Amino acid sequence: MLKITMTESPRVESWTLCGRLIAPWVDELKHTWKRTHREAKARKCIVNLDEVTFIDKSGERMLRSMLKQGARFVASDLYVKHVLDRVKGRSSK
Repeated sequence: MLKITMTESPRVESWTLCGRLIAPWVDELKHTWKRTHREAKARKCIVNLDEVTFIDKSGERMLRSMLKQGARFVASDLYVKHVLDRVKGRSSK
């Protein structure tokens, strides 16, 4: 299961994801993102992944797409940080 929470202010669009970022929940995130995300140069988009417990390949592709559309990620979990390094094209050795 994946819980998606989104809040907006004039300067920040905040997303919080909780649970497993896997198919079919990635499809729901993709649909919600396309319907709700507003790309605006004056407003930051912050995606909090602190409560994400697992990310499969489809989840990685979705995070990569969000990154290309201006999302910035927040994560405290070492596993999620490792996945984000891969998504961002960094190798962690």
